[in-house]
Amino acid sequence: MKEEVDIKKFKIGYRTVKTAVGAAFAIAIAHYFDLQYFSSAAILTILCIQTTKKKSVHAVYTRLIASFIGMAFAYLALETFGYNPLVLGCMILIFIPTIVSLNVAAGFVSSSVIIMHIYGEANFTLDLFLNEMALMAIGFGTALAVNMYMGDFQKELDRYLCEIEDLYSSIFSEIVKYLRNGDTSWDGKEIIEAANILNKAKSLAFKDVENHLTRKQNEYYLYFDMREKQLEIIERVLPKITTLPVMVQQTNLVADFMEELAENVHPGNTAKRFRNKLEIVKEEFAKMPLPENHEKFLAMASLYQFIEEMDQYLMIKQSYKGIKKKSRKKAITQS
Repeated sequence: MKEEVDIKKFKIGYRTVKTAVGAAFAIAIAHYFDLQYFSSAAILTILCIQTTKKKSVHAVYTRLIASFIGMAFAYLALETFGYNPLVLGCMILIFIPTIVSLNVAAGFVSSSVIIMHIYGEANFTLDLFLNEMALMAIGFGTALAVNMYMGDFQKELDRYLCEIEDLYSSIFSEIVKYLRNGDTSWDGKEIIEAANILNKAKSLAFKDVENHLTRKQNEYYLYFDMREKQLEIIERVLPKITTLPVMVQQTNLVADFMEELAENVHPGNTAKRFRNKLEIVKEEFAKMPLPENHEKFLAMASLYQFIEEMDQYLMIKQSYKGIKKKSRKKAITQS
């Protein structure tokens, strides 16, 4: 029996391209200025390439601070006690806790590159200091420059948004089928799909926030967070509506409401209109005759609990400002 090998698809992403371009530019610039250890500029660049702009700025900050501290430690320790492995080891023993306490531990590797240059030269001179400063400026500066270009997530976020709306519409349509026809063939896969898409969408929306240095929140993140809260309600109420012991008159009222809701799922915000419709459904409930037996009583109770939960579903949407879109394929009503 042949052993199966899981081979991942060969792929070159933005970060890979930026790393290659940044490293090449850093070496070229350092070599042009005839710096010692010019290839180290590429190492400093590679260590600062990150997935978002904010992470890139923070990476440069931590590595710059750690490198300055490393040079200071190297100068004091090696110039005072000599350039030998024991002194170097003792210095690192003190250096690491220092940068950890200052929350710049991520810059340890970058600072180690600078420290090793000083140790290798065995003579801390002004020329060496200026050389290392130039390497840091080129390495960190190149990383910062290439990382200022990030891919646009707009289309992908819009795609996730449309997928979520379609899934919610499908879920509500399945509820309507059950209420009208007693159809129990639905396997509920849309619930799982919605949860998976919401996780991916929130992660991408957060990444988009990180790519804007002055932005603290993202309207898409708020949207997906709102939909996630709504999904929790949907998951909670499904057992109430799909396990009715019998069908009662009120079932059609709820089915009509859910059918309209299914047809009007979009990112705008007119939830108040649907909450008003729900109040009308409650009033109609009150006008209908009392249940004749225990099973009908349980069915009516479950339906009433369901519409109360749907009111909470709409309340969550009502507190949300909405996403402004230039064009949508759906109507200007919403759920």
